[in-house]
Amino acid sequence: MKKNRDLNLAAIVSVADSGGSTGELRDEFGILPPGDIRRAILALSEDAETVRKLFEYRFKSGNRMSGHTIGNLLLTALADITGDFESGVEELSEMFHVRGKVIPVTLDDVHLGVTLENGERIIGETNIDVPKHDPNLAITDAFLIGGGKINPRAREAIINSDYVIIGPGDLYTSVVPNLLCSGMREALEQSDAKIIYVCNIMTKHGETDGYGVEDFVTVIEKYLGEGRIDYVLVHSGEIGEGLAEKYAQKEGKFPVRIGNPEFLRKKGCRIVERDLASERDYIRHDPKKLSKVIEDFVNGWIK
Repeated sequence: MKKNRDLNLAAIVSVADSGGSTGELRDEFGILPPGDIRRAILALSEDAETVRKLFEYRFKSGNRMSGHTIGNLLLTALADITGDFESGVEELSEMFHVRGKVIPVTLDDVHLGVTLENGERIIGETNIDVPKHDPNLAITDAFLIGGGKINPRAREAIINSDYVIIGPGDLYTSVVPNLLCSGMREALEQSDAKIIYVCNIMTKHGETDGYGVEDFVTVIEKYLGEGRIDYVLVHSGEIGEGLAEKYAQKEGKFPVRIGNPEFLRKKGCRIVERDLASERDYIRHDPKKLSKVIEDFVNGWIK
């Protein structure tokens, strides 16, 4: 969407990540996790291919440098130079000619937690994402530890937007953490923006096993508020049998389907079904297909 000069874009990004290079830098330097912010800057950069090679380069040797990406280290250094993480994000965005704004959803040092159906609490995004607990236990709730007040710049962007797009991404580890911030629900209520929820194409073992589109919407509304979603964007195209079988056997992931359209209509959601998937070695949303549909909303072709 960055190629469309008529659009003002803002990526509001979760800062609950706690694994890998991001987690190490977070622990050692006391900064907000840089990983998801780095990816957003990369996605919105004018020269994405060159920036991608630099940002995603990982040192393969050296005790202290091994495993860290250049992008994470740059963001850590700029946060130190400028005096705060948000200023570091702005400087890095300017350096790499980012189209739009990249905004941390909160400036608080938060950690994500979930409650399982047996009452057990799991703390840490990476522990939820790669479960050491029984992944067959359903998640019943999510919460933040360490505050989580909405960043005023994120609040301002939401209130002044015409469209707020939620997703796509892992439900409990990428999407819900943004909605958990105090003040987020109120900001969305104050905004006149139409809310578009981009539903996942595949389930994720340990997070959304057995979920249909209705289940994803129910979880989003739990934190967003009833009846706040205007449109639900759903992949309706075919998924290659061989690739789907590989996902099922190796990762326990299955296609997300609509089981009860009337359930969604009663909530006031309009279901928009399109072929949105990119199928090569992975099943994921195709950025060109998805951006085209979003632009159809903006241009009034979908109402």
